[in-house]
Order: sequence, then C-alpha cells, then structure tokens
Amino acid sequence: MPMRNLRIILTMVALALLGIAAAAGAKDARLSIHVQPSQAYIYVDGVAKGGASLSGGRHLLLRNMSPGEHTVDIYNYGYVPVSEKVTVAEGQTHILNVTMQPVTGTVSGPFGRIQIEGDGHDAVLLNGTTPEFTVGQADEFNHNIIWKQQLLVPPGTHKLTLLRGTETVWSGSVDVPAGKRVIVDVRQGGAQRTTDWPEASKYNSSPRFTAGIASATVAVAPVSGQFSAAQSQIGCGESTKLTWSSSGAVATEISEVGKVAASGEQTVSPTSTTTYNFTAAGPGGVHKSSATVNVANAVQASLDVSPREIRYRRQGDKVVTQESANLAWSVSNASTIALDGQDGLAATGSRSVQPVPKRTGVGPIDETVNYTLTASNACGGSETRTVALHLAGAIEPAAKSITEETLETRLAINSIYFPTAIPRKGDKKSGLVSSQERRLTDMAADFSKYRELRSEARLILQGHADVRGSKKSNLELSERRTASVKDFLVAQGVPESAIETRGLGAEFNLDEAAVRDLIEKDPNLTPELRQQALEKIKTYILANNRRVDVTLSTTGQQSARFFPYSSPDAWELLGERPPRKPAALKAKPKKK
Repeated sequence: MPMRNLRIILTMVALALLGIAAAAGAKDARLSIHVQPSQAYIYVDGVAKGGASLSGGRHLLLRNMSPGEHTVDIYNYGYVPVSEKVTVAEGQTHILNVTMQPVTGTVSGPFGRIQIEGDGHDAVLLNGTTPEFTVGQADEFNHNIIWKQQLLVPPGTHKLTLLRGTETVWSGSVDVPAGKRVIVDVRQGGAQRTTDWPEASKYNSSPRFTAGIASATVAVAPVSGQFSAAQSQIGCGESTKLTWSSSGAVATEISEVGKVAASGEQTVSPTSTTTYNFTAAGPGGVHKSSATVNVANAVQASLDVSPREIRYRRQGDKVVTQESANLAWSVSNASTIALDGQDGLAATGSRSVQPVPKRTGVGPIDETVNYTLTASNACGGSETRTVALHLAGAIEPAAKSITEETLETRLAINSIYFPTAIPRKGDKKSGLVSSQERRLTDMAADFSKYRELRSEARLILQGHADVRGSKKSNLELSERRTASVKDFLVAQGVPESAIETRGLGAEFNLDEAAVRDLIEKDPNLTPELRQQALEKIKTYILANNRRVDVTLSTTGQQSARFFPYSSPDAWELLGERPPRKPAALKAKPKKK
C-alpha cells in the first residue's frame, strides 16, 4: 500500500476515535414532565412528543434534549391549555409539574362518535393542524368494548389529523352523522365505516372530559359565533366598529384585520367598500360570518361667484376702477380641497378675487376668468367645479392733466337739497338722498384735485331751512344740514380743515319771484316739467329753501340753485309719495 493512502486511513481512524470519545464525554439533558390529568398531550417547541403517561406513569421523560430554553405546551380537551418556558441544563434532569384546570359546564348534544383504529399514541387534532386543535391521543379513542374510549363530536364533516412528531400520519375528512359511530382505520389508509351507536341516547349532554380505567370520553363542543359592523354605510375617512364573539373556538381571525381574540371589538376605517370575514375555528368545527361596510366615496362640491360680472378701467398706468367678486364654495366627503391650485382649504369658505385683464394695450376689455375648485378623498372620489367671471371695461390712454380753470368750472355745481325736517336731532345718518350723495362724491373728487393746484382752497357751506318752524329750530336744522354735507365730504377724503360751515336758518329764503325765475331759467327742465313746477309753485318754494349752498373760496363762485326736478328721488325731496314709475315727475297727458 502506498504511504500516502496509509496516512489518509490513519487520519480518518484518529478522527473517528476522537468523535467517539467526545460522544462518550457528552452529558445527557433531560426533561421530566408530570401532568394531571395523565391523558394530556405534550408539545415541546411545537413538536408533538406524546401523552404524559407514555413512560408508564403519569409523566413523560424526554432524553437527549439540547441544553437551553424550551417551550412546553400541554393540551387536554376540557382543560385550560398550559404553556411553560423551561430551561434544561447539560447532564441534569429538569422536572416540570403541571396540574391543569378543568373547564366547567357540559356540552349539549346531539353527538356522533369517531373511533380510531390502527394507531397508537399519536396526537389527534380536529378541524385544525396546530396544537390548539388537539383533542387527545389515538389510544383514547380506539375501543368499543366494556371500557369505552370514545370521541364525541357535533354532527357534520370534520377534518381529522393524526400527528407524530412533525409528521402527519394521516389526515382526512370524516362525515359523522348524529347518533352514529364512524370507525377510521389508519392501517387501511383511513378507510371509514359508519355503524350504529346504541349508546347515543345516553349522551344528550356530557362533560368535556371524563376518564377511568381503560376508558375515556371526550365531548367536543360545537363552535358558534356572532359578527357585525356598527354601521354598514360610512363616508370616506369615517370609521365603524366591528364586534364579534365566539364559543368553542381556539383560533379566531378577521380578514383585513388578522388574528383576534375569541371575543372583542375593533374600529376600522376602510377606504373602499369592504367585506370583513370572521372565522372562528375549534375542534368542534368552523363558524364563518361576514359583514360588509359600504364606503361612499362620492364627493359633493359647489362653487359660486358673485357678482358674475365686474368692471376694470385703467387710464395709462393708473387703475381707475377695479371691482372685486366673491368666490364661495362648499364641499363634503373630501380630504383634499384646492382652488386654482391652492390646497389646504376648509370644507366651506369664501374668498375675494380681483382679477386683472390679460389685455395690456389700449382698447375695450371683454374677458372671462375661470376659477376651478377640485376636491378628492382617499377613497378614490373626486369632483371638479368651475365658475366663470366676466371682466368688462377698458384700458384708456393716459388722461391729460386737468387745468385749474377746468376744475373751477366743474366745481360750480348745484346746491344740495334735503327732505322736510331732515336731518332730525340725534340722527346719526346724513339725511342725504342718493342723488345728492352722487353730486357730493363728484365734487369731493374734483375738489381734491383742485387742492393739488390751490392748497389754500376751501369750501364754504351755507345751510337753509324753509319758513315753517321757529327761528331757533330752523337755525339748528340748517346747521345740521351743513354738518351732514361736511361729514360726507370728509368721508370722501376732503380735509376737515378745508371746509367751513354756516347755518342761516330761514333768514335768507328765496321768495316766489326768485323761485319762478329759477324754474324759467333751469336748462334741465322739459316744458312739461316746467309747467308742472309752476302749477305747484308753493310746494317748490318750500323745497327750494331746504338746501345747502356751496361756495369755492378762491373764486367766490356759488353753487347754482336749481332744484333737482328730474332726479329719481325728487318725490322724496318734495315730501310726496313715490311715483309708480321711475321718473320723479310725470308729464300731464296732452289734451286731444
């Protein structure tokens, strides 16, 4: 033999001898499990090890265990399962003593019976393949002699599994009629035979577990359950509560949720219509029920603009008129709301908008500005609303500068007139009718421009009252009228220091001749209106004296005293009833 081969053989022999010596020096770690009742079945680290009485007594001795921590699970139907963490040490025997607690009460029939033949001490599992479904060991259910060993189950089809270590010895469905005995012969590949069971009438109800000498009865309770959703219809983002309960189950779960306790409740917030399936499984069967939660994902949205048309006017670089509009919206069942790309909006709100025309050159403006609201939710719902705002007006060339002379001409306005006894004492309102407010608004604008040229200019207001009333009351009334005009001008931006007021009462009233002369010279009167005014001369004498005259200090020019006969509110200044038509005075029909 070559030396090289001899060296290889000697090396292999040396290694084998070292292995034998190491094995001889290893110390055995053992676990001795003592259980009451002795029929209990034991799993270690999830592996089926056998019944507690396999060693000839009421304990199971496990040898050659790896040192360290192990999980021991003990099952006996009719008793509360036990799970223990144990640590076994090398060369030592760890003793675990367990007394299981029985489940009180009985199980009501009807029952069918399963008898298992041709198997020894394998674990028997019903309707599941995990240790929780263990109902005993095969040698508890294989006799039908004087000493009965029987497995009583609810009528129906059951999944029977025989487990040895990690190996499934046999598994299959067994159809068990009420009051019948089904024999399953494992030696014949699980062949089944259904026979009579004369003793069935004795078992209207039974304890879950009874055992005696060479006898045992396990009565498996049926599995029942209830499952519901508090609300079957919710909006997107809303929640509902699932509530469930079960009896006889060792494993319960809800689809979309996972494993759950045997009974309980849980809040869920689905983003789409979801059917939740509840499954409660135990040795006695499987209960299934479901609840559908419908999720409304439709988004409701509205968007409006008011007014629907606004005006814009620009002279050169100066914006003369720029009106605004108000956008108002309302949204429901949405989590994201945006208006023209700006998100984070509240469900209900409003916003003022002041659009600028796209046109930049001189010409008319006739444009439509669209505003779009978008709303969506996490459930796939969305909605879009668009409103149109009409922008009208013009862009004009820059206005030529107004001369001092032009402004002085424009400031030669008409006197301001009041209704009878207006304003009253303590009246916080101005007492001015609409047509007179418009006149004062124009005057304030022109006077402000005039003061840019003549800063020393002032307006002198002289108030009058008609002859009715005492001298004192008429004086006070005329003062209130000048104060009313002054307050309005100040509100329009005229400095208070640029206004001087005087109340004259009825001291300088216009007489009939003066009023007739004004009526004849008034360029704004039609022949018909002039005729009517002359026919009602006494009314117009009074009305012409309820006024405030305006004088420009720089020129001394005084406002014209033409009564506003043709204004829409002339009836109010005259103290008459409002006309049926917009015109202040009606022309008399011509005689035919």
